[in-house]
Amino acid sequence: MRDFEQPRRSLVVAREAMAATSHPSATLAAVRILAAGGNAMDGAIAASAVQCVVEPGSTGIGGDCFALISREGSDDIVAYNGSGCAPAATRPEWFAEHGLTEILRQSPHAVTVPGAVDAWTRLHADHGRLPFAEVLAPAIRFAEEGYAISPRVHRDWILETELLSADPAARRIFLPGGRAPRVGEVHRQPELGATLRRIAAEGRDGFYTGAVADDIVSYLRSLGGVHTVDDFANAKGEYVDPIHTGFQGHRVHECPPNGQGIVALMILNILARFQPDGHPQSADRLHIEIEATRLAYAARDELLADPEKEVVPVEHLLSDALADRLAGTIDLNRALTDLPPIQTPAHRDTVYITVVDKDRNAVSFINSVFDSFGTGLVAPRSGIVLQNRGQGFVLKPGHPNAIAPGKRPLHTIIPGMMTRDGRAVMSFGVMGGYYQAMGHAHFLSKVLDFRLDVQEAIDLPRVVPVSGTTEVEAEKTLDPATAAELERRGFRIVPSPDPIGGGQAILIDWENGTLQGGSDPRKDGCALGL
Repeated sequence: MRDFEQPRRSLVVAREAMAATSHPSATLAAVRILAAGGNAMDGAIAASAVQCVVEPGSTGIGGDCFALISREGSDDIVAYNGSGCAPAATRPEWFAEHGLTEILRQSPHAVTVPGAVDAWTRLHADHGRLPFAEVLAPAIRFAEEGYAISPRVHRDWILETELLSADPAARRIFLPGGRAPRVGEVHRQPELGATLRRIAAEGRDGFYTGAVADDIVSYLRSLGGVHTVDDFANAKGEYVDPIHTGFQGHRVHECPPNGQGIVALMILNILARFQPDGHPQSADRLHIEIEATRLAYAARDELLADPEKEVVPVEHLLSDALADRLAGTIDLNRALTDLPPIQTPAHRDTVYITVVDKDRNAVSFINSVFDSFGTGLVAPRSGIVLQNRGQGFVLKPGHPNAIAPGKRPLHTIIPGMMTRDGRAVMSFGVMGGYYQAMGHAHFLSKVLDFRLDVQEAIDLPRVVPVSGTTEVEAEKTLDPATAAELERRGFRIVPSPDPIGGGQAILIDWENGTLQGGSDPRKDGCALGL
């Protein structure tokens, strides 16, 4: 039981249904949808759409999404990949010809074709219950009538003032009066509201054909992009087979590559080779988590890519033999010093949503524009913030994750689901870009190895390795004695410039017929139940 004199959050407990998101308006929208007879998928899409309005730095309809679904609590988990591709006319040689060794963030080449709206409409058609227009209605109302700026949203928004100032539509929409809106001010996005109304009426075609697609394509081409209306018309997500591993008597499910869910499973496989030492934040335990992450991330950067275009050795990466070998390299007396560098760019912005309904349908749902406000490019007539997911590619010729026409980049956003004895027992996710895989493993270890409730596990101080060196970012709440001991072992502990990630989880207590939810205090959101 938590110490109620400490400034912490209580676990949220309810009987019928529950939603947890990183913004209170999104959580409330999902709960209202559930109360109106909607199911978990209706609630998740409604919440995501609301966050695309009220949390525009973290997500948007110009981004991508992934989902894991348990139908009526079954352990037969359904996975959906809603990530988009590079344009068909992409020329990898163009970057070398122009002397570029990386894809610049605020360039049209960083914009892959958004997959979120296609995913929403497909998932709703297959798994939703209420009319789609009713599901999008809360987001439309916020966009047109306005929403109040919350503290974390303001904090992230103000940091991107320079980025938003560089794009005319972004400056006009997101810097009214020449500055980011302050906490408590009301902000409106009428162009986005009109776009959402079009999508509510026309479905997928309201985004991928006609005026909205024309607006995005014409703007990107004016900046030198190679996108076409055919790229948008042909955009299509897909159901995929989830991957999984065993951990402490449970099965942990993730979406397969091109996402990094496989990396979370690799970290768990390594952690399973070590016995818990009795304290979830001991120097030994964090040492093991850091090294497991560094080892798994090195494999990710070398091997992960779009499996439709490259061979990704999933079976090998999840094998006991590899886990045994990697775990055997960890020395609790010193930090490893000979790992390759982490190649991919760091970022920390995404929204994760989990919803469980009265029938125990569970949806684990994640939506993102990659970096904060994505590229910072905004389609001028439709008001859509465009993602910079193309920065997930590398430009090294022959690399599995090298940019290519119609190819999906390595993706950071990963929903999670956990099952046991034929039932779903927890829908969970951790935000924070490249922290996410480590975050999944860290969170699950605290729940299963150390018996913390989901809120306690979310609250704990976080660390994350940031490169192939021994540098590790740590939140300021990390115990100074633990940090000093990690330093003694050869890690270089540096303050994290931002709170590390965020997270939500809902645990299904089948024995008592109740739900237990948690939401990250690093964000503005909450868990609420019926």
